[in-house]
Amino acid sequence: MDSFIQYLQKDGKSENTIKGYVQSVSGFLKWFDQSKGVEFQRLHHENIREYLSFLKTIKNSKPKTINTKINALVKFNEFLIESNMQEDMVLTKKDFVKVQQQYASLAKVEYKDVEKFRQMVLDSGNKRNYALVTLLAYAGLRISEALNLKLDDFNITSREILVKNGKGSKSRTVFMNDKVKAALQSWLKEREKEGIENEQLFVSNRNKQMDRTTVNKLFKEYAEKLRKDITPHDLRHFFCSHAINKGMSVHEVANQAGHSNIHTTLLYTNPSKDDLINKMNQL
Repeated sequence: MDSFIQYLQKDGKSENTIKGYVQSVSGFLKWFDQSKGVEFQRLHHENIREYLSFLKTIKNSKPKTINTKINALVKFNEFLIESNMQEDMVLTKKDFVKVQQQYASLAKVEYKDVEKFRQMVLDSGNKRNYALVTLLAYAGLRISEALNLKLDDFNITSREILVKNGKGSKSRTVFMNDKVKAALQSWLKEREKEGIENEQLFVSNRNKQMDRTTVNKLFKEYAEKLRKDITPHDLRHFFCSHAINKGMSVHEVANQAGHSNIHTTLLYTNPSKDDLINKMNQL
């Protein structure tokens, strides 16, 4: 598995992508070991089909989850070929499960939920957490992008944020509204007051780069108080939906959010699940 990780690193995959691939391949190898009882030698299409059947019938995995695992196994197949452990590709496009195009908007939290969430964080007195939550909700950054921000990656005066190495290793410039600007200014003032010297914008109590574990604990804590499940990615979904509802064009939102495919952004123009149900009830 270490060799596979090195292969992915050389291929320029991000840390999160590598983690996902390794987790998926490890899951397959664990299944293989438990069901076959012999040492794994190479990938066989027959084994892949059996594993997919296991995921569908025993694990009740959703199509998107299954396709994520297949995608990882495709990369693993390529690695085995490059390592001379295998000669042929045994996975094809036919192995991917067809997924029905989603119609309802991806956003599941509303403006009132986000504002209540932000206010609860603000009332806690933690300016860092308030700045982070506001950045996710009103600038549309991915959590990884926000945590990787450095002090020289943004300009309060010009209201520009340079997101380096976004998804697909792409960089983009996004803009901050008044809410983001005010939240960042408060956090910067707090940093200066506490004498924090670190190039990272968001730092832990140990003066190291803030990590996802800390963020997940934060969201879990306030989600329970809010009595509504809410994650960092939900705030990104909210941004896209809210921005379109407030008049930003699909292309403007796609640029701000860093969507490589405009069809992803178009999903946010669809009505919410509740709106669809209300309309169905009127039939």
